[in-house]
Amino acid sequence: MATVRGCNLPDELLYDVANHIWFQEVGDGNVKVGMTAVATAMAGHLVSFTPKGVGKEVKAGKSCATVESGKWVGPAKVAAAGSVVEINDALVAAPSLANEDPYGRGWLIVLKPEDWASVKPTLVPGSQVAAPYEAKMDADGFAGCKP
Repeated sequence: MATVRGCNLPDELLYDVANHIWFQEVGDGNVKVGMTAVATAMAGHLVSFTPKGVGKEVKAGKSCATVESGKWVGPAKVAAAGSVVEINDALVAAPSLANEDPYGRGWLIVLKPEDWASVKPTLVPGSQVAAPYEAKMDADGFAGCKP
């Protein structure tokens, strides 16, 4: 697992570094989507998670959910177009799960991507994510995750 400035970035995931989103293939053609530890650390304690509903279409580069913390409200943007097949009801009920366990219980949605074969190569594998994330943190002026 890569750790950049105290932020964990698991090797088995694929990353959209620009949007602080991770993707995990779940074996049925669908992908689980979540926010990285960097995203949750930058946002602070999450107080609201409002995903698009099951069956809703999401366009590439557009929001699959709105996330709110005490200091930030914004979209969780996905790199792949597709339809939402599952939402994390536990996260709706307790948004801070994303702060506590961003790669486990804090996932956002499961997406059935339209053209995963063309999107996947644009994402950064976990084994190669350290340098791009270091550069993104520099660009954003982000010191890192709290220990």
